[in-house]
Amino acid sequence: MAYDTRELLARLIQCEAGGEGYDGMAAVASVVINRSRVENGEFSRVSNGGNVRAIIEQPNQFTCLKTSVRGAYNSQNIYNMNPEDIHYQIADWALAGNTSSAVGNSLFFFNPYSESCPTYFPTRIGVIYNRVGAHCFYAPTSLYADT
Repeated sequence: MAYDTRELLARLIQCEAGGEGYDGMAAVASVVINRSRVENGEFSRVSNGGNVRAIIEQPNQFTCLKTSVRGAYNSQNIYNMNPEDIHYQIADWALAGNTSSAVGNSLFFFNPYSESCPTYFPTRIGVIYNRVGAHCFYAPTSLYADT
């Protein structure tokens, strides 16, 4: 089933950060919007001038868009989500151009399953900006522009 961009973003928000409360879900949505707006690097090419859907559907970016991970079925994927009003509200907020100041211009996030966030995103293209709930958010370093 093909979803429109709003539905796709609402499902992604629920899947990636549904247990993180409003702030965590808004932070994840903000990363998607930041990626669609960045003026250089990989995400600039992928978004081709602001295409949010292209950012969401970029291969290997969001585990929730995969139906299998390491050869095993991934039950936590967007196709198994049932977004509620809050997910649509955050999607609408983000699609209207809003982002959370808690994550600034962050382009990356992940859950390290530990009490602390590594200083750098694994390839040093991002540096820690903030932690929101269980997720660490990373702003781009100068190395990102060459991606």
